[in-house]
Amino acid sequence: MNLYIDSHTFHYEMENLIRAFFPYDKITVTKEYELLNEPFVLTSYKDVISVTVCVDSFNKTLSADKTDVHSKDELIMAQLLYKLMCELFDTTLPWGVLTGVRPIKLLRRLIDASTVDKATKYFKDELMVSDEKLNLALITEKSERNILSLSEKKSFSLYISIPFCPTRCNYCSFVSQSIEKAKHLIGDYVTLLCKEIKLTAQIANELGLKLETVYMGGGTPTTLSAQQMDLVLSTVNDNFDMSTCREFTVEAGRPDTITKEKLLAIKRNNVTRISINPQTLNDEVLSVIGRRHSAQDTIDAFYQARECGFDNINMDLIAGLKSDTLDSFKSTLDRILQLSPESITVHTLALKRSSTLNTDNIDINIGIKNDTTDMLEYSERMLLANDFIPYYLYRQSRMAGNLENVGWSKPGFESLYNVYVMDETHTILACGAGGVTKLKDYNSDKLERIFNFKYPYEYNTRFDELMNRKDGIKLFYKEFFDI
Repeated sequence: MNLYIDSHTFHYEMENLIRAFFPYDKITVTKEYELLNEPFVLTSYKDVISVTVCVDSFNKTLSADKTDVHSKDELIMAQLLYKLMCELFDTTLPWGVLTGVRPIKLLRRLIDASTVDKATKYFKDELMVSDEKLNLALITEKSERNILSLSEKKSFSLYISIPFCPTRCNYCSFVSQSIEKAKHLIGDYVTLLCKEIKLTAQIANELGLKLETVYMGGGTPTTLSAQQMDLVLSTVNDNFDMSTCREFTVEAGRPDTITKEKLLAIKRNNVTRISINPQTLNDEVLSVIGRRHSAQDTIDAFYQARECGFDNINMDLIAGLKSDTLDSFKSTLDRILQLSPESITVHTLALKRSSTLNTDNIDINIGIKNDTTDMLEYSERMLLANDFIPYYLYRQSRMAGNLENVGWSKPGFESLYNVYVMDETHTILACGAGGVTKLKDYNSDKLERIFNFKYPYEYNTRFDELMNRKDGIKLFYKEFFDI
């Protein structure tokens, strides 16, 4: 698809909106041109705002007068493009012209700036969000607001990255290494990670920062041995002021990495929440996506975690996996509900750039007309009926059905970290390969970022260089708190 830009700076929003309708297509953005090559979208901001869509036999233009308000004119152009695309495909998108990652954050800003009614009207009339997604957004915003009120200016969360997995799932684009290729790196990685945790704790303590949550993710943290898990977790407990920590999560993730010994190591280190992520309970689908465990392995791991005393367990599912069907997805969710975990996160498959699904051109259905919409509708209906509430929500580019990811929980079991990181509420101090420290600027809505090296081998070999970057945390806080 060719996107032509004539006399405006709205190309980013136009490109994202086109991608919602053409998730597989490469979109070529051109600002200087003589000829228009089909298929194309021509967006112009001269005497009037106009959009032309030419695809196969469809060739139509819509236009509107300028308002001289830059943000309003950008929205008008998006609305024109959206209307033409909906006509071309004879459909609408559930989130209308919204393409951003954080629709709930936008909704909250609108509510705070005016009223719930005015914000609702804007979402419906201007952004063209469906009634179903608007209702979901309103419920989620109420849940998030209560959690966000707990954070203070000196609050922060700690993220610990374990970038190793048993195998790489074909939908995944995280910077993680399979054990087969990276096992020799793990010992040194854990040793250095503990050094980084200690230094990070020293800085946080010197600055008087308040630890709200800890999240160990990856990758799959439970690819570590029980002894390595114990070492990393005890390093956190021994060095940070844990008296203010409201939540300590370990993403156990893959059932084939979970053992009783590891669970007990996690439990004795005061971890309050774990995730056991089946993605699906269909063995055929598990094989297709590259997982080497069965549905029964997931169920066994869940009961073993209960026996070890875990009373706050999350389980992740993915709607839209290759070869999964609506009936299969329903069966998975029904069986998960029978287990009665405290929270269930329902993800929508996204075609990520570096995933095997994308690089190997595997045929999947992430277009705007597929069963994934019905999967999410079923999950919402069933989770609400079983007293789960949506407590955080985010979106990604090239998602199946242009839908969303939603965290659902029983009341009182919401993951605080998930809300904090998605809302960009406070500072996140990150340790480990692929980690990104995000320092919250309270005089604006910006974040200052400090990047760790992406890959474990870089982390191991350039560790001293990485540690020098930690000075940026002190410099940042001196500016804001005169420390």
